[in-house]
Parts: sequence; structure tokens; C-alpha cells
Amino acid sequence: MREVGPWHRAWLRLRRRKGALVGLAVVLLFVVLALFAPWIAPHDPIAASWAAIRKPPSPQYWLGTDDIGRDVLSRVIWGTRASLLAGVVSVSISLLIGVPLGMAAGFLGGAVDTVISRITDAFLACPFLILAIALAAFLGPSLTNAMIAIGVSAAPVFVRLARGQVLSVKVEDYIEAARAVGNSPLRIALRHILPNITAPLIVQATLAIAAAVIAEASLSFLGLGQQPPAPSWGSMLNTAKNYIDNSPWMAISPGVSIFLLVLSFNLLGDGLRDALDPRQR
Repeated sequence: MREVGPWHRAWLRLRRRKGALVGLAVVLLFVVLALFAPWIAPHDPIAASWAAIRKPPSPQYWLGTDDIGRDVLSRVIWGTRASLLAGVVSVSISLLIGVPLGMAAGFLGGAVDTVISRITDAFLACPFLILAIALAAFLGPSLTNAMIAIGVSAAPVFVRLARGQVLSVKVEDYIEAARAVGNSPLRIALRHILPNITAPLIVQATLAIAAAVIAEASLSFLGLGQQPPAPSWGSMLNTAKNYIDNSPWMAISPGVSIFLLVLSFNLLGDGLRDALDPRQR
């Protein structure tokens, strides 16, 4: 009988979590919308129509139109690209910064650990969103700079997580055995420690994407993210706030989209935590 691998067992455990499967399905739906937006969106997301200003939902415009006659549904679909891109790229930046620094702090210890840990504590003392807003304002308003700002702001969380995991793993017997047979410190870190701390990093990355989506929407709302006329859920909410009494559909669609995407990533991350580490159950 073929032995079942750890990732297969994790998938079997994940399948028992109905909430995680629902979250995964919704995330995949948004991914499909982002990838195939040019073919799914019924209208040009930046094409204005002065004859269709703030029209309520109708067979022609399923989710209504905005203040200059642009189709809200098309802008929501195209805005999915900005939100998912910001989430994935920002978290990738955080991983590239945080994991090597955290592993260096945990594995090397001593002065290296002290310096990295104190700098990390200083960054963690500042609220994540406030730090992201400050960095985005310093770099300038654009989606690229917003992703960099979010990624740098979230990196300290991964530094702390990676350091803690390395401190726990490096005292295991198999690490001592790897040292005993003459493996170099770099090989031990990359071949023996990193694979064994991957699971909690994946869980944290999934949850961090949800936070990054909110952060991108917040920066776009403040004018520091995706710049008009390119569609973004945050900038759509910024415009909709001026017409919330007369045209509530302008705010409902992007607001519900943010809620669903963030909730889905949180459900998926919660399910991955149980699937990758059954001791959490």
C-alpha cells in the first residue's frame, strides 16, 4: 500500500473543514474574475457615459453606474486584479524580507539576533496600517508603491514568526545529527530547518493576504494606491461616499467584494492552520 505523504494528509484534513473549502472556492472565483476580466466584464471599466450617470441596477447595468456613468460591475471585476495583486505581491515581499532575517536571527543568535529582534520590535510598535500609509505617502501614490509599503510594513510579523520557529526546530535531534555528519550551517538552514517551518509560514501568509487586501483598499481610498481612472475597490468607495444617500449601489458592490475576499482568505487560513498542524485542533 502506497504511503500517504504529509501534504496529502493535510489536504485530507482540509477537506473536512467546510468553511475552509468555501473560502477556497470564493478565492478561486475571484482569481478567475481577475484573470479573465477582459472577457467577463460586460463594459469598458473606464468608459464614461454622460447619459448613464448614477443609474440604478438594471438589465443593462447589473450593479448600476457611478458618478460619471461607468459600469460598476465592470469596475468591480477589474478592481479584483488590483486587490489580489496587492495581496499576493505584498505578502511575497514580506516573505522575502522577513523569512531570511528571522531565520538568521534564530539560527545565528547572539548579536545578530539582538539587532534584528530590536529593529523588528521597533517596527511592530507602530500600527501596521499607519506604517503602510506613511511609507506609501513617502514613496508616492501608485499601486506599485502601495504594494511595497504594505510588504515592508508586514515583514516584521514574518521575522518574528520565522525566528520563533527556527528556535524551536534547531534543537531537534535531526538537526544535531545533521551537524554531526558535517553539514554546513547554510545547508542545515536551507535543507533541514526551512522545510520544517514552511507550514506556519504558509498559514500566516494566507492570513496576511487578507490584511493586505484591506490595506490596499485603505490606501486607494486615501488616494495613495491605484490611481484613477484605473479601477480599485478602495477608490470606488472613496467616490461612493459622496453619493451614499442617493446612490448606495456605488458603495455596496466594492464593499461587499472586500468583505467576501477578506473573509474567504481568513476562512482558508484558519482551515490551513488545522490542516497543517493537527495539534492546533
